[in-house]
Amino acid sequence: MSPRKLFGTDGIRGTANRAPMDPATALRLGQAAGRFFNRGNHRHRVIIGKDTRLSGYMLEAALTAGFVSAGIDVVLVGPLPTPAIALLARSMRADLGVMISASHNPYEDNGIKLFGPEGLKLSDADEAEIEALMAGDLSPAHATPQKLGRASRLEDAPGRYIEAAKQSFPRGRTLEGLRIVVDCAHGAAYKVAPTVLWELGAEVVSIGVSPDGFNINKGFGSTHTAPLVDVLRERRADLGIALDGDADRLVLVDELGNVVDGDQILALIADRWQAEGRLTGEAVVATVMSNMGLERHLAAKNLALHRTAVGDRYVGERMREAGCNLGGEQSGHMIMSDFGTTGDGLVAALQVLAVLVEEGRPASAALRRFHPLPQKLVNVRHAGGAPHRMPEVVAAIAAEETALAGRGRVLIRASGTEPVIRVMAEAEDEVLLEATMERLLATIRRATVA
Repeated sequence: MSPRKLFGTDGIRGTANRAPMDPATALRLGQAAGRFFNRGNHRHRVIIGKDTRLSGYMLEAALTAGFVSAGIDVVLVGPLPTPAIALLARSMRADLGVMISASHNPYEDNGIKLFGPEGLKLSDADEAEIEALMAGDLSPAHATPQKLGRASRLEDAPGRYIEAAKQSFPRGRTLEGLRIVVDCAHGAAYKVAPTVLWELGAEVVSIGVSPDGFNINKGFGSTHTAPLVDVLRERRADLGIALDGDADRLVLVDELGNVVDGDQILALIADRWQAEGRLTGEAVVATVMSNMGLERHLAAKNLALHRTAVGDRYVGERMREAGCNLGGEQSGHMIMSDFGTTGDGLVAALQVLAVLVEEGRPASAALRRFHPLPQKLVNVRHAGGAPHRMPEVVAAIAAEETALAGRGRVLIRASGTEPVIRVMAEAEDEVLLEATMERLLATIRRATVA
């Protein structure tokens, strides 16, 4: 398998109208993916969705041309959350789904994510094969004139996702009596998220729901929670929900204005599902970034925590291997395989709201499941190479892990997109944490200039 150059941890991403996020690359991607998924004698179909970035129009048109030229019918659904595309790809028996989005990045960026017929993100091997096709002669992918694909628009796509999301909420329960502030980041969920919450009975206050092609994630959403906190306090709401640009992840804000990350959300859902006998695999899947406090909390309930590399795709793969139905990331991606195949911020919020309704407790009490260990992350830039693999750095890491002896942990990894070493440590107290980080950073910085 040749190494991937275009695909990263979550599809292809870059600056809009610059390679690889330019029409020429998108056209070749459509042709290559069309050829890769052109299997069998049935009429082939791809679902294409997007968020609200201006560049989405350009990439949508180029991808459509590529797929149509490869003999694939294209179904356009417009702005919808990423999990909706995975859902539609599976429910409509499509050969693949495509989401045009750069998630929480600013509007200048864009990205392309691919889902297979089961609604799952493609494996590294599949992505490498598509890249190889893109780099070669694509003339064999060109359909004859009579076998060209056709493009159409699915007008009821939002309604399909709205109903699927509502079905994830417990039957016989409503959100009546709850005031919820939802921040859609001027992104893909700006219509569907407020609708789902309102139809389930909540009083909904919506912000970040006026996209103009340029304002996605700008001062709003899961990475900019200050506006949500302000509105929540002003309106005395029970819960705040902040989605990112493609709504595949979330953070929450309790009624006191405290921001709640993905680790606490995972703990809450795991606790509830275990109590109801719904949690499978006797474990939860998370990444190497999740706090050690989550791991201890689960262990106290006889549940394991399986860790993966950063990326919800790797979380999903491990869930399937281990037979788990719950996994996620500290950053807010939540995969609940009972309801979907990829991260879904809105459905995760509904699982939390179900607990609030059933327990009758405020969010500040329900969402404080464990005390996180103090954690610190520092990015160290370098001029190239792999300084984190130099013998003196490897030895320093091993020494710190030995010294912590279960009272914390360290994690050193290279960024996949920039010349940066990410240095993370957590420990039982701030003094131990700072001492550990100081020694690690000193060693790594010496290595970067060696």
